Amino acid sequence: MDGLILAGDVGGTNTRLGLFNQSAGTLEIVRERRYPTSQFDSLEAACAAFLGANAAVNAVCLGVPGPIIDGRAHATNVAWQLSSVSLSRALNGVPVRLINDLTAMAYGMVHLKPAEFAVLHRAENPPEHGNVAVLAAGTGLGESALVWEGDKYYAVASEGGHSDFAPHGAEQIELLRFVTGEFGHASYERVLSGPGLWNIYRFLRRESRAEEPAWLSGQIASGDPSAAVSEAALKGRDPVCVHALAMFCDIYGSEAANLALKVLALGGVFLGGGIAPKILPMLADGAFVQGFLSKGRLNDLLKRIEVRVSLNPAAGLLGAAHYATAML
Repeated sequence: MDGLILAGDVGGTNTRLGLFNQSAGTLEIVRERRYPTSQFDSLEAACAAFLGANAAVNAVCLGVPGPIIDGRAHATNVAWQLSSVSLSRALNGVPVRLINDLTAMAYGMVHLKPAEFAVLHRAENPPEHGNVAVLAAGTGLGESALVWEGDKYYAVASEGGHSDFAPHGAEQIELLRFVTGEFGHASYERVLSGPGLWNIYRFLRRESRAEEPAWLSGQIASGDPSAAVSEAALKGRDPVCVHALAMFCDIYGSEAANLALKVLALGGVFLGGGIAPKILPMLADGAFVQGFLSKGRLNDLLKRIEVRVSLNPAAGLLGAAHYATAML
């Protein structure tokens, strides 16, 4: 069936909304816009601002953070009350489906073109099809999977980013103690996210006993601390920042392999989110693959799994739109 689709990708920092037209089996984007999530008090207000007064759509699908239970999202990084019933009511009764944001991103990954990826690890003799693992470090850490069932993929939602951080090596064990001491529970999100990079940096600055440069202190105080750390690392301006980002990449690779093994992701591992494209030079510098190929007896299996970084920030939006086509 043809019709207009409102799709969205809601994040802790930004919310991306798009209007799509489904016609004769072809999905085309009409327009899209990204808003700071904090700009609105509710999802309903954001959608109303995007659609305008007279726009009417036939179906709505939004990727939102957190588990979806009975049409309500239980998000940890978004203050909005997220309810499919409430949003449908605000949009004059149109069918609305909320899906996990990483579910939306996972569906979007299979619709991206090869040029929209950067390859971190080239697979050795991969199978034609297989399950897929998706991780996205940004404001938080999202994880999902696509299960291949003969002729199509089915997404599996997950809150794996909140599972226990498993360190390897003496230094990461000390990082675990540091994070546990501050937060009580050391999840992967506490070290693999924007705030997670800041946690790693603070730990390493303390351990190094090296004085923080004044220029770096100024950048940290005036903006996003994690962005300041990653920028200094990528430019090689401060050894503690370089160490922090390298450790981040190592842990990212290790957790990507953990998820790949759990879902037997012979179809590949895809990294989404806002951080990976920004730190691509460091991800490609070896620390990530070193962490990825650190599973002992299963390394030969991991060598058959390709790892790619999505360069398209609208992958989640695209996935939500494709999901909504089945609602028409």
